[in-house]
Amino acid sequence: MPYYVYKIETAELVMIKQLELIKTFEKFKEAKNFARDVRAGQAETDVAEIKVMFADNQLAAEEMLMETRDKPIVMEHEK
Repeated sequence: MPYYVYKIETAELVMIKQLELIKTFEKFKEAKNFARDVRAGQAETDVAEIKVMFADNQLAAEEMLMETRDKPIVMEHEK
């Protein structure tokens, strides 16, 4: 299965994510290093996230990125 590197921009007022596929890799190490290089090259004002996704295909990767997850509940003893 390939690794997909995405640039994700989120609108401020609404929870809509704009996904842009940057590149696809066959090996995780290459994808990870590419994502690090892209993050390092971003301007400080650029708020876009760069993420690596492992999925069967591009559609599955985008579906996983569009999911909203609940924030974990932090127990009192974990604070």
